[in-house]
Amino acid sequence: MHKSQMGNGLKFRVLVLNRLWQPVNIVGVERAFSLLLQDHAQVIYTGDENFRMMDSAAWLQFSEESVPAKDETCIQTVRLRIRVPKVLLLRTYDQLPLKEIQFNRDNLFERDDYRCQYCGQHFDAQHLNMDHVIPRDRGGRTSWENIVTSCIKCNSRKANRLPHQANMHLIRKPERPRWRPFVSSLIGQSYDRDWDHFLNLKKPA
Repeated sequence: MHKSQMGNGLKFRVLVLNRLWQPVNIVGVERAFSLLLQDHAQVIYTGDENFRMMDSAAWLQFSEESVPAKDETCIQTVRLRIRVPKVLLLRTYDQLPLKEIQFNRDNLFERDDYRCQYCGQHFDAQHLNMDHVIPRDRGGRTSWENIVTSCIKCNSRKANRLPHQANMHLIRKPERPRWRPFVSSLIGQSYDRDWDHFLNLKKPA
């Protein structure tokens, strides 16, 4: 598996714009490269005064010709270090953003910020599980509203019980993620400053 040069690559975020250059999502590295390699999106390179647009082939070539600095986030492959893009531009407008909320393991961990919803601690993906709040044998569904991110220790402690039966409490009610309201949630938060070109945020006083 590819390895990030700066900590856990899954925690690095990429801003996604629709074809009208409006921010519609923030995704992890794996999802970003999936969009890029499937030609659903292209990179907006923000390192120059004039933004450069690159498809996957151009981005790989750029990474090879302009080797990333040691402090730049990249994906290490057998052959080269591939830069992690900061901003992607979708080639279509109204279809792909809806797919961002597809229920799967990676999107669940992104929704819960790689944080166990019982103890509140952050973990790497390999130390997290998907937990049914209401166990399946009690009618619990595999859905956004009934699945939370759980660390292995808390998952074992809860076992096949309801949270209150294990004397455990959720730090946040599980809900289906929404793909656009993230823009307003960035106000006052830490994010890549290159995103300022595309985010219409009021700076905190």
